[in-house]
Amino acid sequence: MVSFHFQGTSALALDAKGRLSVPARHREVLQAGCEGQITLTRHPEGCLMLFPRPVWEAFRARLETLPMSASGWKRLFLGSAMDVVIDAASRVPVSPELRAAAALVRDVLLVGMGSHLELWDAQRHAAAEAALLQQPMPAGLQDFSF
Repeated sequence: MVSFHFQGTSALALDAKGRLSVPARHREVLQAGCEGQITLTRHPEGCLMLFPRPVWEAFRARLETLPMSASGWKRLFLGSAMDVVIDAASRVPVSPELRAAAALVRDVLLVGMGSHLELWDAQRHAAAEAALLQQPMPAGLQDFSF
């Protein structure tokens, strides 16, 4: 499997049809690594996750092994998953259902998260980040060297 390493944040806007223009730095990686085939699904924190198809397939395989006690989480991730392909104009269609779930209207942020990307409403992301910065740093990061 091709290794994907996404990082950084891009401020973007959804078009009138709910499509996202993929920034060139991500587009090239997605075209080379998975021929522009991606899967979108919901994230529990209120954004969407964009997975290159091979990364999604590995994530989906892990989800499918979860016990019955996690069926609600399986439903959230698998039930909202949509396979899409980056079109010839380098756009990703985001379904109305997923746009509604993540409160995406126009101004969005595409955030690199290593093996996948997150798609946030810009205001929701700012509020989540502000709330995060009000919390104490987790123990695992307290001794982390910057």
